[in-house]
Amino acid sequence: MLRFLARRITFGVIVMWIVATVVFVLYFLAPNDVARTLAGREASPSTVEAIRHNLGLNRPLLTQYGSFLWKALHGNLGYSYINSVSVVTLIAQRIWVTISLVAGGAAIWLVLGVGAGVVSAIRPRSFADRATTGLALFFYSMPTFLLGEAFLLLLFFELHLAGLNWFPGSGYVSLAQSVGGWARHLILPWLTIALVTAATYTRLTRTSMLEVMGEDYIRTARAKGLTERRVTLRHGLRAALTPVVTQFGIDVGTLLGGAIVTENVFGLPGLGQLIITSILDQDLPTIIGLVLLASAFVVVANIVVDFLYAVLDPRVRLT
Repeated sequence: MLRFLARRITFGVIVMWIVATVVFVLYFLAPNDVARTLAGREASPSTVEAIRHNLGLNRPLLTQYGSFLWKALHGNLGYSYINSVSVVTLIAQRIWVTISLVAGGAAIWLVLGVGAGVVSAIRPRSFADRATTGLALFFYSMPTFLLGEAFLLLLFFELHLAGLNWFPGSGYVSLAQSVGGWARHLILPWLTIALVTAATYTRLTRTSMLEVMGEDYIRTARAKGLTERRVTLRHGLRAALTPVVTQFGIDVGTLLGGAIVTENVFGLPGLGQLIITSILDQDLPTIIGLVLLASAFVVVANIVVDFLYAVLDPRVRLT
């Protein structure tokens, strides 16, 4: 297991280095002049050059690259050009909003998606199977922003006109400030992410369960007199969750890097909203820091998924 962990961490570090290099090259070799953008169109050449000097953009490119990698290794992602604070501080101020959004949404989409997939698999071609498959296809085809806007229209705007302020339309309340307020501000974003994502898990679980339930060891378990519920949950579902875990790791890692659409639809001050504002402001250090953070989330999620394989399937060994 230690050899496996060391190999996976080494591979993850190499991936992070490649991502950091590609992002550095793309943004620091871009034709946009950051100093000119910050100074304004009417600024004099001396002002632009002074800003370029203060930001270190007049140094040789290899020097900038070496400094960037060295600082990144020590957890220093630089300072925001626009906000004049460290990128780490900006991320720390917003990351818990994104974590709250992803954690709640993930819990809901796992329950809905896996549950619906199991129901469809154990009753193939039944009304329940056709209904869940149809709903999964509907939400799978639904754009996230459209579903979010529909929730805002029906569950916020219309209820607000009727004098029922059950669901806030935007904003965020921290968990430490109020548990009820935290949940009320996130319930619509949770449902938006969960319903769109659960459709994928329904289809994955159904397909995998149909394959697993036809295996020899399932027939053997039934022949031993085990209840159908135990056969389905203990033997069938456990083996069928492997592709679900793979998809879950990808989805959670990606969303933790910034649920851009959902956060902007519901006005949540998370990493997704920070990504949009940083791109519009050409805030290069913040953009690079967010890309590295998103890559780290995906790498860590994949390592965790590999460990879960061994837990779910005894045939998998970590070597």
